[in-house]
Amino acid sequence: MLQNGFFDVPPGKVATVVTHLEMRAPQRRGTPLPEGLAFASLPRDTDIYRGLFRRIGQPWLWFGRLRMPDEELQAILDDARVHLFTLLKDGTPEALLELDFRVAGACELAYFGLSDALIGQGAGSYLMDQAVDRAFDQEITRFHVHTCTLDSPQALGFYRRCGFVPVRQQIEIADDPRVIGLLPESAGPHVPLFRG
Repeated sequence: MLQNGFFDVPPGKVATVVTHLEMRAPQRRGTPLPEGLAFASLPRDTDIYRGLFRRIGQPWLWFGRLRMPDEELQAILDDARVHLFTLLKDGTPEALLELDFRVAGACELAYFGLSDALIGQGAGSYLMDQAVDRAFDQEITRFHVHTCTLDSPQALGFYRRCGFVPVRQQIEIADDPRVIGLLPESAGPHVPLFRG
């Protein structure tokens, strides 16, 4: 049984509270595509993917796909059950939408994020409508996502406003990606770095 109280996080590690959310029936907000943007498929190329992943996720210490070997990531990107989309601004990908249908009857919103170039324009709401439409176009009963306390403070509220319902929480402890060299020490300035 887990005891109440405070627990030390070892040096070189980072701890976060992860909230799992799900949607059982499609809920759309009806947000139009913001002017000057285009919705498009994202090329299934590890360099393009990782570049966008890093640009969007570095402020929030996204690291899962950075520590993954190239061949493992390419296998995910090549899987027809993984759908990748972006929003283009002046021809440049500025958003990441990754839908994972590899588990029968479900779709995981594996990654969802915008670069700073799109924040505050309604792009996130539009992109979520695209995610919901594409998820429920398939034979699923569960559309799910997780976010954590390292992510943008707006993320959890955004997912809830979009119709996702919190169903579970976990504590995750992992190697701090800044300590092991996956991200620069300047990444995630809102998260203290403890080298030990």
